[in-house]
Amino acid sequence: MAEQAFTPRVFSGIQPSGGLTLGNYLGALKRFVEMQEAGTYETVFCLVDLHAITVWQDPDKLTHATRELAAFFLACGIDPERSILFNQSQVPGHAQLAWLFNCVARMGWMGRMTQWKDKAGKNSENASLGLFAYPALMAADILLYHATHVPVGEDQKQHLELTRDIAAKFNHDYGVEFFPITEPVIEGPATRVMSLRDGTRKMSKSDPSDMSRINMSDDADTIAQKFRKARTDPEPLPETYADLKDRPEARNLIDIYAGLADTTADAVMAEHAGAGWGTFKPKLAELAVEKLSPISAEMARIMADEAEIDRVLARGADRACAIADPILTRTMDVMGLVRGS
Repeated sequence: MAEQAFTPRVFSGIQPSGGLTLGNYLGALKRFVEMQEAGTYETVFCLVDLHAITVWQDPDKLTHATRELAAFFLACGIDPERSILFNQSQVPGHAQLAWLFNCVARMGWMGRMTQWKDKAGKNSENASLGLFAYPALMAADILLYHATHVPVGEDQKQHLELTRDIAAKFNHDYGVEFFPITEPVIEGPATRVMSLRDGTRKMSKSDPSDMSRINMSDDADTIAQKFRKARTDPEPLPETYADLKDRPEARNLIDIYAGLADTTADAVMAEHAGAGWGTFKPKLAELAVEKLSPISAEMARIMADEAEIDRVLARGADRACAIADPILTRTMDVMGLVRGS
């Protein structure tokens, strides 16, 4: 089989489920903007609202959360002319390709997904079929654009491996080299931002304690207060980052500082070695306010014009369809599905 050359293209998506946090910024949006600016890849970014409805969503809140997430992308620096930005449900190919991949993926593959086990728990009989099939839709999201690279967090690596398995099985079963074997991109400090109250758990909007996270809607005083009260240990900062191996809260704050300052954790340690938390935390709070306040203000400005947000997403969906439709059509042809002329 002749090997197909694929356009270097990044795809990634975020669920519009509300409650944007510092973790969304450092773990995703900051990296997305860097990829856009580098110009190495075509960049395609999606608000994955079809994934959101795998669990029940209040319709009005989902609409608001989708627009708010779009505003977040734009406020962080995603340029809808240089990148493609759209919401998933406006491009029918996502759902169509997901069904085709449901017929390629195996039940055993789905049942082994850690997130399925975590989210369904002992109540799996009452979980939606969509939640079980979620990874096939994620594979469709990626492969509908022949994406060659996907920036993912550690918690999504298993789903990307399944995407690679689906692509490989499709190519093998139909004797083609049609879908790329997508590569993960996991790099940089603070790609997984942890709770300010428990350094072993991911920062999450669902945590009952608001002090556990920095919300993108927090004002300067709130950000400063949360960092001042962030859990640490009594020891000062050591000489090297490696010395923080068994100090998860301390390591988390160093990672956050490095992510916000566009530097490495080792560089942060070199600058602040020996400092106590009473010195370091205020500096971290000052840096966070400097970086996050302009984004929050710009989000508020963008949210004041919902019609413009909708226009941006509609234009993005048109551009997405221009890439996706030929790939979906070719997939159907390969599978022998008859289409009208």
